[in-house]
Amino acid sequence: MSSLIPVGSRALLKHRSFLLFLLSRSFSRFSSQIGAVAIGWQIYDLTGSAFDLGMVGLVQFLPTALLVFVAGHAADRYERKRVVQICQLAEALTALFLAWGAYAGWLTVLQIFIATAVLGTAGAFESPATAALLPLIAPQGSLQRATAISSGAAQIATITGPAIGGLAFAVAPGMPYGLMVLFWLSGAILTGAIHLAQPAVVRDSATPADLFAGVRFVRSNAAILGTISLDLFAVLLGGATALLPIYARDILQTGPWGLGILRAAPAVGALLMTAVLARHTISRRVGMRMFQAVIVFGAATVVFAVSHLMWLSLLALAILGAADTVSVVIRFSLVQLSTPNEMRGRVGAVNFLFINASNQLGQFESGVTAALLGAVPAAVLGGLGTIAIALLWMKLFPTLRDVERLE
Repeated sequence: MSSLIPVGSRALLKHRSFLLFLLSRSFSRFSSQIGAVAIGWQIYDLTGSAFDLGMVGLVQFLPTALLVFVAGHAADRYERKRVVQICQLAEALTALFLAWGAYAGWLTVLQIFIATAVLGTAGAFESPATAALLPLIAPQGSLQRATAISSGAAQIATITGPAIGGLAFAVAPGMPYGLMVLFWLSGAILTGAIHLAQPAVVRDSATPADLFAGVRFVRSNAAILGTISLDLFAVLLGGATALLPIYARDILQTGPWGLGILRAAPAVGALLMTAVLARHTISRRVGMRMFQAVIVFGAATVVFAVSHLMWLSLLALAILGAADTVSVVIRFSLVQLSTPNEMRGRVGAVNFLFINASNQLGQFESGVTAALLGAVPAAVLGGLGTIAIALLWMKLFPTLRDVERLE
């Protein structure tokens, strides 16, 4: 197996701090993916409402919207690995509450929403700090490859996490939350062991100008603004995966285990694409490649939306995941390489706000649209909207379209 790993990737995997980062991020991803299955299925099982299913995304997004600039400043002001570690511990305690309530049988929809909001708050601080850590850990000139490997490791968790979550929920509703506690605690321990060559820069005070510096930086850089906003609007419309509980139960007629398989399918495609990108980095026309990937993402969403066959749905979701990985690697590398180290937390917070808006508000938008029009029309319109946004952004941001290389 090791012979299949290119030399650059093999060297990265021997880098102790990068390996610790990789494992910690993967454990966090395990927990979040298990939680997505458990919370989504439990909410839909308790209420039978597509609107309530969409509300899960809104409840997760609101803390990000309210705290994003504070979180970004915290990532630039305090030691980033400690910020990540504290967030992972808070998430573990929240998962413990959910496990206790589900096991005892007193967990209500309101309590699940409150716990989801707490997880969203911790995630709002964790993600910018995590993103800002990677450029400090990856050796010079290896960020694109490190991003691909890191994404691939997280996708392994994304493949197995939903399946484990669905199976665990079928055994006992409290079991998936117990697994989340275990993974988040493990991630916190590993994060604490990461050694950074560059010491953290601690600032004595914060001003409103400091808090909003990330916004000003993004607005002044057309390529970064186009990159972040493309993700916002394209994925906001193409959030068909938020409707997977409906597709699993009502359209494809499967259960929690089938929901876990459906949620894992995009990660399978993403992992395969990650293997390609770890060996062959994108060396030219990276801007155009990103737009092409978004268009494929939208087309795959439409195919999934109209499918009533399990194998076709899984294939469409896998293609969707592969296309998204190309876009993610390019987006992350472009933003990090174009941002000074002292600004990465705040710029990362703006990026995280847009990502959460696309994913979690996209979940809310999909739930509301599905409640009004039905799941299939909502998913079709979302996929077509994603394609339209990519074509429009190619015209609005020619600087981004014409980006030739990374690193």
